[in-house]
Amino acid sequence: MNFRNTLLIKDGHLHIGGADCVKLAEEFSTPLYVYDEAHIRTMMGVYRDCIEEFYGGNGRALYASKAFACEAIYAIADEEGLGVDVVSGGELYTALQAGFPPQKICMHGNNKLLHELCEALDAGVGRIVVDAASEADLLDAEAARRGMVQDVLIRINPGVEAHTHAYVQTATPDSKFGFSVANGSAEEMVTYILSKPHLRLRGFHCHIGSQIFEKQSFVLAAEKCLAFMRDMRDRHAFCCEELDLGGGFGIWYAEGDPARTVSAYREDLKALFGAVKAGCAAYGLPLPFLYLEPGRSIVGEAGITLYTVGTIKDIPGIRKYIAVDGGMFDNPRYCLYGSVYTALLANRADEAPTERVSIAGKCCESGDLIGVDINLPAAETGDILAIFSTGAYHYSMASNYNRNLVPPAILVKDGKAEYIVKPQTYDDLVRNDVLPARLKKRSL
Repeated sequence: MNFRNTLLIKDGHLHIGGADCVKLAEEFSTPLYVYDEAHIRTMMGVYRDCIEEFYGGNGRALYASKAFACEAIYAIADEEGLGVDVVSGGELYTALQAGFPPQKICMHGNNKLLHELCEALDAGVGRIVVDAASEADLLDAEAARRGMVQDVLIRINPGVEAHTHAYVQTATPDSKFGFSVANGSAEEMVTYILSKPHLRLRGFHCHIGSQIFEKQSFVLAAEKCLAFMRDMRDRHAFCCEELDLGGGFGIWYAEGDPARTVSAYREDLKALFGAVKAGCAAYGLPLPFLYLEPGRSIVGEAGITLYTVGTIKDIPGIRKYIAVDGGMFDNPRYCLYGSVYTALLANRADEAPTERVSIAGKCCESGDLIGVDINLPAAETGDILAIFSTGAYHYSMASNYNRNLVPPAILVKDGKAEYIVKPQTYDDLVRNDVLPARLKKRSL
């Protein structure tokens, strides 16, 4: 098995960040999201240092909040010298609660609500990515009310199709995101923004998708963006100062995925920065301040989820189900995308697999599965099951379906663990419920 970050097997148990996963399950209970702080900092450092080494420091990595947002991750990003991107008022509020510098925050999204735009303006966020003409109108009007000029980027769609799941491709011609370069709507938006007295156009934003392993997709997107920058200079005398190339770098989930080493990420980034420099030289453009938005590649492999095995149901000749105390409420990605994972019995980590099973959740849904055709030793009730690479888009997408509790998250460093997201309680579930007086049970 290809272990990532600080995962290792010791005395028959799985360890992460120097901590015994079995003991973590005993202390914090399950289901449990576990994050390796060292891996998070290492990956943040990769992006920060590559911008310095290969692009002269003329840029900034923005941690993509949607991968995993909590106050602790924002504090770590700030310590590591990153900015952050946010796509909702909730993400913005969390970052500000953590004391994150607002000028290093970039806000984007395809349907930012009026109150979210106002919150961003009032906070003094550094950049807002415009994704609709009506949004530009609202933003210009609200900036005028505040007597300010807001720096903005325009999200453009360069038409690059990344080889990834259709639901996470965001720069194909049919997308809810951005303005198409090919049909002229991106150019129209440039002239529209330039006419707004309280908006200052700094440049362009592009994001081609997620879980991408082909660096050529990123290079091609950069080249198309640079050609658009050249055209906007030549046609409208607009010199693009900033370019945000988004995120989307893939991670290892299971056999068949490339094992993404630090060296591999560095080579991809070197190629991307090289393409930007070459394109600018060819078109006579000044090097733009460059943003990247890594999320999954920072926290994805840093996280595992621990479960306790419950009922086991063997249907002869059909399937064997291993049920756990979690499910689609803490990991909806198999249901959404058919995502493939690697699993291990954390308390019997040195045992070889002997059977192929499906891992079922506890929700009242036939499709509540975390994975199928998973190779494991013969599991027993009470075993601790670890699912790898669950640091991104798991807690972020969790729900209270069936009124299950969203699991807590802990951060492990040098063998010591502490909460970064506290456990929910039943009181949390009913806190916002309102029982009208007419429905209250009357005493006899």
